[in-house]
Formats: sequence, structure tokens, C-alpha cells
Amino acid sequence: QAQLVESGGAKVPPGGSLRLTCEETRGVIFTHYTMGWYRQAPGSQEREWVATITTGGTSTYADSVKGRFTISRDNPKSMIWLQMNNLKPEDTAVYFCRSTPLGSGDPKWGKGTLVTVSA
Repeated sequence: QAQLVESGGAKVPPGGSLRLTCEETRGVIFTHYTMGWYRQAPGSQEREWVATITTGGTSTYADSVKGRFTISRDNPKSMIWLQMNNLKPEDTAVYFCRSTPLGSGDPKWGKGTLVTVSA
């Protein structure tokens, strides 16, 4: 069963940058999964989609982060990253990694990493 581990969250000032990492640690065939980043703001009940990357490397982004965030993946390493530039206070959230299997099967989630954007 896949296990996703996120890291890289921190407190940064507005305009700063961070790079989040997600590693799939259980040795599944990584190319069988579409990968994505989601976030949940403090006090919010909803988890917001941020970005997705397909097994072939095609990426899509929420309008709120387009042009500032970049998702990438390394299939042999079973890892994805989220490069976040020009961070804003409204980017403050717990960021979660999600894997969605091609074909049938339920998505899997990591436990999240906290990003705080504050002066």
C-alpha cells in the first residue's frame, strides 16, 4: 500500500519561496499514479486542489497559483515537488500530496506539511 510523505513546509515572509517534497515510500510502480498537491487553509473544512502532474509529466494548476507554483516529478525516485514562488499570506495552509491510480482504486493522501506565509 502506497505511503506518501511530505516535507519542506516552513514559515516564510510574503514574496518568499519554498520547495515542497513528496515521496512515495512503499515501492509501488510510481508511473501508475497521477500525482497532485492540495491544501487546506487554517479553519477551513475543505481541501483545495493546487496542481496535478500526470505520469507523462503534463501539469495543470489552479488559477490562484498559476505562474507562481511549479509541480514536477521524478518517476525513478518516486518523488514529486512543488516549487512555490512569490508566496502570499493566502497561500498559508497545510499542503497535502495525493496519488491517484490509473484505472481503478482509491486515491491516497499524505499527512501534510504546514506552510505559513507571514512577515
